[in-house]
Parts: sequence; C-alpha cells; structure tokens
Amino acid sequence: MDRWRGRVALVTGASAGIGAIIAKELVRFGMKVIGCARNVEKIQKLAAECQSEGHSGVLVPFKCDMTNEEDIMSMFAAIKEQHKGVDVCINNAGLAHPESLLNGKTSGWKNMLDVNVVGLSICTREAYQSMKERNVDDGHIININSVCGHHVFPTTDIHFYTATKYAVTALTEALRQELLEAKTHIRASCISPGLVETEFASRLYSQNAEKAAGVYAQYKSLKAVDVANAVTYVLSAPPHVQIGDVLIQAVEQP
Repeated sequence: MDRWRGRVALVTGASAGIGAIIAKELVRFGMKVIGCARNVEKIQKLAAECQSEGHSGVLVPFKCDMTNEEDIMSMFAAIKEQHKGVDVCINNAGLAHPESLLNGKTSGWKNMLDVNVVGLSICTREAYQSMKERNVDDGHIININSVCGHHVFPTTDIHFYTATKYAVTALTEALRQELLEAKTHIRASCISPGLVETEFASRLYSQNAEKAAGVYAQYKSLKAVDVANAVTYVLSAPPHVQIGDVLIQAVEQP
C-alpha cells in the first residue's frame, strides 16, 4: 500500500458499515480519502476519530446523494478544485428494499437502480475522466458487489436487489474491457462479500426489528473490516496484476 500514500481515494456510502471501515483503513495507510454520503455528520465524526488516532492520511467528509447526478457532478468538481482529482474510486454506496418481483413497489425498484447501478456508473465515468485528464495510468476502480451478484438466493425480499448486483458484476467486467480498449493500465475490480454484519439488515427491514435481528442470528457473519481488508488486498496487487473479483463469505454461510 506504500505507493498509494498521499494519493486521493473516493469512497461512496462512507457514513456507516463497510464504507466507513474502508475509508478508515485507507486513511490508516496514508491516503487522502473523500468520504461521501447523505449523512455527512457521521463522516465528520469518523474523520475526527481518524485524526485523534494519529493516522497518516486524512478523511475529507462530503455530502452527496447518489440518486442525484447534479450532486455527484458537483462533488467531482469540488474534488478537482481542492484535491486535483481521484486516483482510486471505491463504489460502495448501495441499498436494498424488501420489494418482491410480484408485489414490489416501483419506487423501491427505481431507488435501488438509481443508487446501485446508475450512481455507481456515474462515479465510475467521472473517476475515469479525472484520471485520464491528469494522465493517471495506475488508477483503480473497485465496486463493492455481493454474492448476490453471482447467485440468486430463494429470498423474495432481495430478488430485485440481486438483479442490481448482477448488473454490477456485468459492469465491472465491461469496464475492464473498455479500459483495455482505451490502452490504459487503470484497473477494475469488484469485491463480492456474503452476509456482513452492518446496518444493512436493519435498513432493509426498518419496519420489523425482530426480522432484522434474526438475519445475523443464524451464524457468525463477516465483519466490515473483512471487506476492507479485501479492498486493501486488491489495491496492494502489483500494477501488472488485475484482480477481477474477490468472493468472500462466512465459513458457516450456506
């Protein structure tokens, strides 16, 4: 990770869960991390923690709504003005609503698509353009995917969410192909974790606390730091090595 010291990373969805821990880990390794989310106050607290712990990097909080293209474009403009540009883009922001295919609300489907697919794609495009205009040839774009991007589980509540994650799998490979066609050494990877103990379940089942708690009672699930470690593993690979996908899950996960 030494070669990333002092470089700029964007982490979306950095206010909690996996995104917060990824941001903190990259700061620990000496990177300048732009952490964005709608709840910027949580990132501000995280930034203060990083500073008090004496990490060599810095966390810069930024308020941004991944469903709003103007917000995303304004953020990239601010990063360009204040920090020159993005060298690493971690597309972590994602969400799920318990909307089935047969009875789900269209608004829930659209919200998942806006964040998990369209917002991710806008950030990918703008990160690449940022790298290209500064002749950054060793940048890295990492999508936080899911085992749901590779397998359809018999759980009605996450079927549409699963479709968005299948899209992330396709987008990551398509990005790799386009970067190859562009004759750049910028790399594209994705991390596909199984069940991770975060706020994901409580948000998914916001109307049913008991059901949310039950998600993590089945077996010892992954921790957010396990996913963050996978991110630093991918970033640590030699420049000529491209890791396409890291599939990780708890030992007891069915």
